[in-house]
Amino acid sequence: MEESVVADFVGRVHTTALGSDDPVSGRVLLSQRRLVLVTDGGKTTVPLSAVFDIVVGTVPGELQSFFSDSVTVAYESDGSRRTALVEGESDDMERFTRVLFKALLRNVTVTVRHPAKVGGRVTDASDHTASVSLSTGAIGFADCPEPFRVELSSVIDYERTTRTLAGEKRPALVFRHVPDAQTVTSIATVPNERTLNVLGRYLKLEYDEVMEDVEAFDPTEEQLEILVSIYSAGGEASIADVVTGDVTQTSMVLDTLREEELVVDGESGAALTRKGKMIVTSYLESVNA
Repeated sequence: MEESVVADFVGRVHTTALGSDDPVSGRVLLSQRRLVLVTDGGKTTVPLSAVFDIVVGTVPGELQSFFSDSVTVAYESDGSRRTALVEGESDDMERFTRVLFKALLRNVTVTVRHPAKVGGRVTDASDHTASVSLSTGAIGFADCPEPFRVELSSVIDYERTTRTLAGEKRPALVFRHVPDAQTVTSIATVPNERTLNVLGRYLKLEYDEVMEDVEAFDPTEEQLEILVSIYSAGGEASIADVVTGDVTQTSMVLDTLREEELVVDGESGAALTRKGKMIVTSYLESVNA
């Protein structure tokens, strides 16, 4: 490979070219232009320009028993859609995932509107072009009048949609995050579906992990009522503002929500955690659907 290698390690891989259902040991090499998987049975080269999606940690059903820390790369070759799966040690996969996303989103320009909303209030923010900059656990939007950075751990909601710019419909990501106490909505309009897939996958890296906990939690009606009350108050409220009946009972429910890591003690009362906000937004969306 003429270009410099940004990741090089030995792991286990599976590609269509293997002619086997089982993953095998192989060398994984990544540059800014291509992914190369080398096994005893041959070599598979994936130009990054052919990659249209990437999934971290989710493996097709027939391969789930073989892979744990894994990345699936979906790409086009000779008019067909194919996948390459890579598994390795946690440290290797963490670095591989980070540099793979960086390579795929290198030189990508988007159009952002930030903040499009603060809480439920629509702002008068304008659309600006921005370059995407990735770092560990965060994504930055630079080269615009007001550059901003989004911590992946602050993302609580995500939606793929379309936006019309200059009379043309383009793919867009609408995502909500909580940089401080208030929920902020940002919109990023992207040039194509490929960028939409990859950028969306990066934004959701940590979101998906927390969402598993959210979906596993089955709140009672009283717990939901208190969570929604805190959310409606801006994400933090005193016990007097969330009492649904008996003060002692409300205190007990709040204690349960603390144990579930859905609320914490804030400066002026009970404050929603990221997981708590995600439960409320999921509930409100189901009600309004």
